[in-house]
Amino acid sequence: MDEEYFALMENQTWHLVPYRKGTNVIDCKWVYKIKQKSDGTIDRYKTRLVAKGFKQRYGIDYEDTFSPVVKIATVCLILSLAVSKGWSIRQLDVKNAFLHGVLEEEVYMKQPPGYENKNLSDYVCKLDNALYGLKQAPRAWYSRLYQKLLQLGFVASKADTSLFFFRRGDVTIYFLVYVDDIIVVSSSDKAVSTLLQDLRSDFALKDLGKLHYFWGIEVTSISEGMILSQKKYANELLNRAGLKGCKPVNTPLSISEKFSASSGKLLSDKDSTNYRSVVGGLQYLTLTRPDIAFAVNKACQYLHCPTTNHWIGVKRILRYISGTVDFGLRFTKSKSNIVSGFSDADWAGCSDDRRSTRGFAVFYGSNLISWTARKQATVSQSSTEAEYKALANATTEIIWVQTLLKELGVSQPKAALLWCDNIGATYLSANPVFHARTKYIEVDYHFVRERVAEKSLEIWFISSNDQLADGFTKAQSLNKLNNFRNNLNLCKL
Repeated sequence: MDEEYFALMENQTWHLVPYRKGTNVIDCKWVYKIKQKSDGTIDRYKTRLVAKGFKQRYGIDYEDTFSPVVKIATVCLILSLAVSKGWSIRQLDVKNAFLHGVLEEEVYMKQPPGYENKNLSDYVCKLDNALYGLKQAPRAWYSRLYQKLLQLGFVASKADTSLFFFRRGDVTIYFLVYVDDIIVVSSSDKAVSTLLQDLRSDFALKDLGKLHYFWGIEVTSISEGMILSQKKYANELLNRAGLKGCKPVNTPLSISEKFSASSGKLLSDKDSTNYRSVVGGLQYLTLTRPDIAFAVNKACQYLHCPTTNHWIGVKRILRYISGTVDFGLRFTKSKSNIVSGFSDADWAGCSDDRRSTRGFAVFYGSNLISWTARKQATVSQSSTEAEYKALANATTEIIWVQTLLKELGVSQPKAALLWCDNIGATYLSANPVFHARTKYIEVDYHFVRERVAEKSLEIWFISSNDQLADGFTKAQSLNKLNNFRNNLNLCKL
């Protein structure tokens, strides 16, 4: 506590002022946390002074609160580039990151418990810098870091504003920001050392060395690249659900069982809360486990009123995780720099509202960098319409990846490849003629044709048996699931 308090004082986080009647003064408290390493052992004991930001009033002591964080697809793309080029990947941690943010609003707080000034006991703290717990603290910290990086010659990406890049001669540096966790990828170790020296003049930085553990994701180095996994997080999730040591199953969903809103009895309030908590944890697990994306998406559709059948389905997903807890996403060196994707849709697959489920997988070279499994927003009147809408969503993601690569100065073929297993949707992307099955498709989906016409996208037909994105739209048998995992570069540690 003393160390944290002295850090606050050294950073000139606040100064004491007399209390004025009518001023909104928020409380604060000390929070204690045990930080663990990826293997579960204790790293350090941490104490933090946290403001009770829920007592802030909009328009009085806070306004904008949104702060961008880097996308997982951006991280996967940068790591794929780093592995292919053999660049160094470093990990940084900013000590007391939020304390570096400068507040634009007037915020008043009570003096911290145990450290009150006895001579000025009726005074309050007027915050000059941000503090953990304040609604605008993440935004204030990001703004401060943003300005510093621009001064050092970095450029903020327009495709992902939490990615900064620096290019000068043969030196290239990528700087990825997720709140106070930072990943630095560089072609020159000397340039990184110079960068850290410049940043330390403003921030208390800790160099954690080679990337090994970030955001609950473990990084395992292998001879041909690296594997991203969440073994520790998965075990914690199993413990939370009371299924640690349970009997595993081979697939996350049964191909014969269908979810519906009316099946089973409604869960109690306590069990419903537990259901939402576990499903939320499974969503985070999909960052490195695309093989459970479809199953988790189905479970998420019933968060508002889960039933006993839905909970049984979630427990099956957890039992599958128990048997595959050491699986991870592999990134290897790739000579190819082409952007390719696979798009699929399961027409009218939902028995409740007859909406279709779409899915796609986008690769840079041989490495998977982006994927999704999601229900479509509207009902499709034909399988061609459902597949064409899925193509449009996959095209949007491919355009984003191409834009990001162009910003980074990475050369790539002009045309990306997109594979689809529906002949009608494939023809529709190149043929402007409407017919009965497609005349109801919204106009905004037809930007796919523009991309095909300008030859920046090629859509090719692929057999349903070879459709890689099939596992994002429906439950799979064991044999198909094994092929699905292999095609997505999922492997055991």
